[in-house]
Amino acid sequence: MEGGGKSPVSSEHGESASAKAAAAAVEAASGGGRAASRGLGVLDLTLRFAAVVATVGSAVAMGTTNQTLPFFTQFLRFKAQYDDLPTLTFFVVVNSIAAAYLVLSIPLSIVHIIRSRAKYSRLVLVFFDAAMLALVTAAASAAAAIVYLAHKGNARANWFAICQQFDAFCERISGSLIGSFAAMAVLVLLVLLSAAALARR
Repeated sequence: MEGGGKSPVSSEHGESASAKAAAAAVEAASGGGRAASRGLGVLDLTLRFAAVVATVGSAVAMGTTNQTLPFFTQFLRFKAQYDDLPTLTFFVVVNSIAAAYLVLSIPLSIVHIIRSRAKYSRLVLVFFDAAMLALVTAAASAAAAIVYLAHKGNARANWFAICQQFDAFCERISGSLIGSFAAMAVLVLLVLLSAAALARR
């Protein structure tokens, strides 16, 4: 055997060591990916709880809004409540539907923390999250227009600003919009998170 030659044993040992190093690198990368996916899952779950609070708060605040004003005598009264306007009723219904959906989606979000590689269930969440986002956006935008008219009125259409009389009513319906717009922002984040998790697959 020549002095400069390599023995088969040392060559096989070198190949085995490099293979183990490559496998360790792949495993480390895979573990890091799972940790990142699990982190996205935890954030998704937290945001869903926040969206539930926002939508329930908006629906309750709007749905319990009413104010009664005495007019001349105690026998003649003016009363304002949310169901006098179909747009505000639509707002309450949509926020209630969104809250119910978000509660039902929480178990699926927990599954995604445990099974970070789930794909089809994430697609389902993306679809319904986007649908809820569209509904909540429509309801909040329509309600915001009504609230603006309640505060400012419209002289050309002879719509008077009722908030000069029904100030407590207007404060409640204005405050209920805050939760709904917050829920919209959270739903946007949920759609983006689900899309990011799917992109990692």
